[in-house]
Formats: sequence, structure tokens, C-alpha cells
Amino acid sequence: MAHRRRGAGAAAKTLNSMAHIRRVAHLDMDAFFASVELLRFPQLRDVPVIIGGIRAGTEFGDLSDEETARLPLSAFGRISAYEGRGVITTANYAARQFGVGSAMPMMKAAKLCPDAILLTTERARINEYSRRFKSIITEVAPVMENRGVDEVFIDFTDVPGGQREGGRVLARLIQREIHLATGLTCSVGVAPNKLLAKLASEMKKPNGITVLYESDVPSKIWPLPCRKLNGVGPKADERLKALGLLTLGDVARMDPFEIQRLLGRRFGQWIYDAAHGRDDKPVVVESEPVSMSRETTFERDLHVTHDRAQLGAVFDRLCEQVSNDLQRKGYVAKTVGVKVRDHRFQTATRDTTVDGCVELPQEIRLAANAALKRIPTGRPIRLLGVKVSGLQAKADWLSQTEHAPEQDDLFDWDAP
Repeated sequence: MAHRRRGAGAAAKTLNSMAHIRRVAHLDMDAFFASVELLRFPQLRDVPVIIGGIRAGTEFGDLSDEETARLPLSAFGRISAYEGRGVITTANYAARQFGVGSAMPMMKAAKLCPDAILLTTERARINEYSRRFKSIITEVAPVMENRGVDEVFIDFTDVPGGQREGGRVLARLIQREIHLATGLTCSVGVAPNKLLAKLASEMKKPNGITVLYESDVPSKIWPLPCRKLNGVGPKADERLKALGLLTLGDVARMDPFEIQRLLGRRFGQWIYDAAHGRDDKPVVVESEPVSMSRETTFERDLHVTHDRAQLGAVFDRLCEQVSNDLQRKGYVAKTVGVKVRDHRFQTATRDTTVDGCVELPQEIRLAANAALKRIPTGRPIRLLGVKVSGLQAKADWLSQTEHAPEQDDLFDWDAP
């Protein structure tokens, strides 16, 4: 009898493990920056609100949350009065109905929705709410991958309840716990892999849950435009459209060898697999950063000759900020790059790989200058950025000699 019980237990365990199919969730906070601000200003919940810029402290002076909640609408500035070169961080859903979206120039948003209220957001407050919602998730499902301040991937596969209704029950639990603790809503997609989970989380917004299975790919994924894939940018999308590939279904029905011939082996294979819902990337609990960058958009276009001093000061500050980021997180970098966007929104980037590694501001600036000299000049500049990549933990590099290079010109870019 005992032998039979052990055998039955082993069989049950095998059946149980077979029943645990892979379930991955993508959780995306709904209009996160705007939603955090609306916790302070509930009177703005049903009116268009646009978030643009980061503030160091609390807006409206030292008013408490109770006092800010009683402010009349006339106390808030409208985007129609904005004059500058900033871009939108995010907008609430009332503003999105007018076509306003993230990363849109504020002047364009002002034309689309001139009566929208313009708010800045406080970075410390955003980080605190980000920490809070993520801690709630890991208490329920510990295998979580950070994808930014407002989104994560979660492995539901072996979490108690993670298989019920394909993951819907656990997603609903996490949604409810986040809302109870923070007052914020989120949208969740659950699927066999990360690619499908991210697509699913966008299907029912805000505060929605979408569960996908492999069998859903033809009916729910193939009708989507190719641009919906994370990894298909504007240029790739135009190239696909030129080939008559408008939807993921169009890609899925292609011959795999033909699409590789048309689009290149690597990209062609990737988008063909993606169109079929294939993705084997794991949910990574902790991952090393690939790069760090800082950039700024100017209030007015600057010229390398007439505004050299101002550009130099900004360039120096960006290098210092990147250096601070590296030192705070304990990394050194192998490659330094620059990014320049002109008044026509044309963007140029150049990189320089150094002997050894860089960490200090002057080291970063020296390498960035070398990269900057390879970018053609002559057009007014709208945006300037500095980036480091090829990162390595400083602790793994302590055996190498560190030194600071000689001081170089702050902004060594030859004028035409």
C-alpha cells in the first residue's frame, strides 16, 4: 500500500508540474506620472492634464495635500500659455482623447488641447510611488523584472494562483492590492512570454486585464500593426509598409527565408518569430545596466558659434551628471557617446571607445569631445546628450590604474 501511495504521489507531482505552463505578466501603471499628481489634485481628475518637466520640490509652495485638493481650477496654469521647447512626459486619459501623447512637443500639445492644465512632477514623489507598487508585487510574486519607473514583468508560472484562469486571478489580486495601497490603477497582460504579455497589457487600458494563450495569436495578434511591436520604430515601420507588410499577420504569412532576404537575417528572423508570438527571454530579477545617459532640450535653438559658452556649460553639466550616475551606481564605462538633434529634428550620434575605462567628469568630457568633433556642424541645435555604455562594475576593475586626463576645451566643436 505504501508503495502504491508513493507511486501515486509521484504521478500527481508529475501531472502538477506538467499543468504549470509558462505564464508571464506585464504590468503597466496607467498614466503613472499624471496619476501620481492627480492624487494631490483630485479636482483635476476629469479635466485634461499634461505633465511636462521635473520639479525639485513641491509645487504650490508649502501647501498640504488637503489644501491643494481644494484649489480652484483657476489656480492652475494652462498649456496654451506655455512658451518653450519642452516635451510632454505624459498626459491623463482626458487629454489623450485630444491626440496628446508622451514625448510630444508641448507647443504641439498646446494646439491640440489648449485648455489642458500643465503640471510638473516631483521626482522624489514618483520614485516613492514606484517603490511602493513594486514592493506590493514582490510580496505576492517575487520573480519581477524592472522595466522602468512604471512597468515590470512578473513570472506567474509557479506562484500560488498564477495558473488560475490563465493568470487572471493573480493579476486581479495584484491590481486590487496596488489600488488599495496607493490609489493608483494599472493594466496587466498575462501570456506565455514577455513579448505577448507586453502586447496584451496595452489591449485594455486603463485598469484592464488581458489574458492571452498561444492559440490567440492569429485572432488577437495578427490584426495588430507592426508598429505595436517593441523594437519596430518609425523607420522600420516605413520599410515594412513599403513591402506591403502592414500587420503582424502579413509578416506571419511570409516565407521565413524570403523575409530574411528582404529585411536582413537578424531583423527578418526576429520579426517573423515575434509575429508568431515566439519569445524565450526570461524574466530577469536583477540585470546589469547597459548604458547611462543624460540629455537636455533647449528652450531655443543654440548655435555652435554664437552660443558656444552656453553650449559648453550645458555639455560640461551633462558630463558631470553622467559621472555622478556612474559613481552612485558603482560603474565605470568603456564607451562615451554624444547625441545632437538640430532644429529640423534630425538626430546624429557618435561614439568613442577609450583605452581603459572612464568614470570622472573630465574623462567623460574628453571622450565625448572626440565623438562630438565627428558630427557635422552649422545647423541650430535643439537637443544635446551624453551617453556612456560598455559598463563594468567598478569593483571588478579596481586592479586597473585610474587617472584623470588633462583639462580639455569645454566644448571643442569646430565652427563652420
